[in-house]
Amino acid sequence: MRLNRRELLYGAAAVAATTTFPSLVSAQVKQLAASCPFHLAVINDEISPDLDHAAYIASKEFGLHHLELRNINGKGLHIMSSDELAEAKKILAKYQLKVTDIGSPLFKSDLPGAPLSKDSPKRKNPSAPDVDQDALLDRCIDLAKTFGTDRIRCFDFWRLDDAAAYRKQINQKLDEAASKCSKHGLVLVLENEMACNTGSGAEALATLNGVPNRGLMLNWDPGNSGTFATDVPFPDDYERLPKSRIGHVHAKNVRMAPETKSGWEWQPVDIGKIDWAAQFKALKRDGYTHAVSLETHWHGGGTPENSTRRSMQGLMACMEKAELLRS
Repeated sequence: MRLNRRELLYGAAAVAATTTFPSLVSAQVKQLAASCPFHLAVINDEISPDLDHAAYIASKEFGLHHLELRNINGKGLHIMSSDELAEAKKILAKYQLKVTDIGSPLFKSDLPGAPLSKDSPKRKNPSAPDVDQDALLDRCIDLAKTFGTDRIRCFDFWRLDDAAAYRKQINQKLDEAASKCSKHGLVLVLENEMACNTGSGAEALATLNGVPNRGLMLNWDPGNSGTFATDVPFPDDYERLPKSRIGHVHAKNVRMAPETKSGWEWQPVDIGKIDWAAQFKALKRDGYTHAVSLETHWHGGGTPENSTRRSMQGLMACMEKAELLRS
């Protein structure tokens, strides 16, 4: 079927609407962000490696007051110099952005004494250096104090084929790290990550039960959980989780894609396996007031920045659908 010029122009405009942020949409998102019951945020490098640009988009375009810090100009915070960190603080102050948490790679590493994980970087590069995780924890504690946040994100080591045989050792490391954070008035938030040993919501529940230390909370990521084909992150997994131990949330979506190598693909927040409107509503019902960070991952918008714009629109649409936004 041939399209006339008017139809072609309309189609182009529709595509543009998903990959740009018109002033009208920007104003709407700012209004919604101001009334959000959670600390709405976005992970800085999902927008751009340039912190100043990412902060500008988050603050001026999205109307956010919070930012999750992960990497800046391709460097993790933990390997940045004091001058680089000072510059990052100036940028955050310029845009009046608070830091939700330190998005660190703590324990995203090989478990000492365990077989090499299929997800380990050493599979491709056997000479990849080992990072002293105890020193990294100390560095993250300093970073949390530097940026005025009480939360440090962590993982629980590259995924093992037989994690059960090493679960006690893993839990002990999490418990020790959480206790150390607690001494500094900080909280360790464990992200459920499919490449690590706590990947699904069901595994997150088991880990929290195995580490009752209240200094360890969950960075609940339904999208990551949804990469497991038989998993139902919401409502099944979520409803079983101890709500008082959810300390951070990542928002993204996923669809099963058996035609792909991984078996799944990332999606904007409002499209995919996760019913985010229902998930947001449940978080509000259960008294959750901490941060919800957009972790875009989906790259269908042409650029990371435009993909994040589109996904932020989807996130806000889900919040509106959940009737969570105050008038």
